[in-house]
Amino acid sequence: MPGNQVVLIHGFAKNSQDMLPLQNNLQLLGYQGILINLPLTFKPLEYSVGLLETVLDDKLSNLAGSEKIHLVGHSTGGLVIRGWLATTKYKDKVDKGVLLATPNQGSQLADMAGRCLPLLPALCKTLASLQSERVKQLPPPTELSVELGAIAGNNNNLLLGKLLKEENDGRVTVESVRIPGLKDFMTLPFGHQEIHKKLETAQLIDRFLQRGKFR
Repeated sequence: MPGNQVVLIHGFAKNSQDMLPLQNNLQLLGYQGILINLPLTFKPLEYSVGLLETVLDDKLSNLAGSEKIHLVGHSTGGLVIRGWLATTKYKDKVDKGVLLATPNQGSQLADMAGRCLPLLPALCKTLASLQSERVKQLPPPTELSVELGAIAGNNNNLLLGKLLKEENDGRVTVESVRIPGLKDFMTLPFGHQEIHKKLETAQLIDRFLQRGKFR
């Protein structure tokens, strides 16, 4: 049975402190948010996927009976969740997951960096993992056996977002967040750096974890 524990995965070049507002908002709704630090800057995505398995091993192996956890990832954290669900031995311990502003079809900005500033993704290997061709290698949600919902932002309030022609949150386009196989999809009027810190977002996460849909 689903429990109230939610593992919160931060995004690129961030740490667990960036997820504190979401942890606090989810606590108001009755959840226990579990913060985890991952090296999502200089290591490839696969490294953090393997590390997440190690970090969660003790907790998941000791869950009582049919108890399950939930997963929420912001931006790159959502890709870590997808990669982890594809490889973990604990998939049956997960009930649902929510991907916030996650570039599920790859990051156009990471693609641009690869073309114009090739030394940047060579140094910041997580950025290279966000390039479209790399992200497309991840199994789609239909192959993960876990219900996933995604929330995109469409408030382009960041300078780099001006480089993107499509509707976006300043970092990731709405269409990149949307991917076939999602249980539900929602767009909110927030920017990339704020969407995971809003109470409204936490309320939608709660609704999805309870009902499998945002509306």
